[in-house]
Amino acid sequence: MRDADYMRMALDIAREAAARGEIPVGAVVVQNGQVIARAGNEKERQEDATAHAEILALQRAARQTGGWRMQEATLYCTLEPCSMCAGAMVNVRLGRLVYGTRDPKAGAAGTILDIVRCPALNHQVKVEAGVLKEECAELLSAFFADLRRDGREVEGARLEM
Repeated sequence: MRDADYMRMALDIAREAAARGEIPVGAVVVQNGQVIARAGNEKERQEDATAHAEILALQRAARQTGGWRMQEATLYCTLEPCSMCAGAMVNVRLGRLVYGTRDPKAGAAGTILDIVRCPALNHQVKVEAGVLKEECAELLSAFFADLRRDGREVEGARLEM
């Protein structure tokens, strides 16, 4: 499979998250050509600000493999990770990050910060940005537009298309 195929999986997971009222972010962890973990945002469901798709996917991948080191893994995510998620990627020694759309308010893989490639840290993650960028941005934009239309609170970001 190619990067775009795994990103389509992450988009499907993001759509599932949106259907549950979560911010539509999906993540898939792939190692040796196999999907070993997947997750969507669960902040609302778990009432936990740390229940981001990337964190949950990395936790599930560690349980699946029986180890926390992910040097051989690639994480596919529909939205550029925040500083918390980027820090987790460094801590698990993630081999590669592939994300869809940039996050100009909180992106920590090159937009606002570049935690995943910071030379001062003990590990740097290879990054591929912009895979299915338009589809990822559109999903998020539509979700926040629906929230605004319905008069609900929005903590959304401007997304680059």
